[in-house]
Amino acid sequence: MSEKFTIEIISPDRSIIKTETSEVVIPSFEGEMGILKDHIPLITFLRPGLINIKTNTDQKFFVEEGTVEFSNNNLLILTSTAKEVTKMNKKFIDTLISESEKKLDKNEITDKERYLLSYKLETLRNINQ
Repeated sequence: MSEKFTIEIISPDRSIIKTETSEVVIPSFEGEMGILKDHIPLITFLRPGLINIKTNTDQKFFVEEGTVEFSNNNLLILTSTAKEVTKMNKKFIDTLISESEKKLDKNEITDKERYLLSYKLETLRNINQ
């Protein structure tokens, strides 16, 4: 019996990926969450981080936000910010880091914005290494 399930990442204008996988790790507000076949039904929100799809070759996507639904061995991720890590160049990442650092330095941001920006910066710095 196969240990695979379907994952689909959709943005408002296109389907980014639809494939079979044995495991996906997502960055949720509750922490990093691993999803395997027959996981309990789930609805949650994404925080900035990496979606890691385990296939023959691992695929990683940087996301800033989104929603996740898992039921009947179908994982659906809705986000407008998914970018495949291998297609992100250093200049683009440096720009995102710079913009995020400027926002983080402002005193008038909320604790939630500070929380999200800190995860975004940590992820981008790890990608940039």
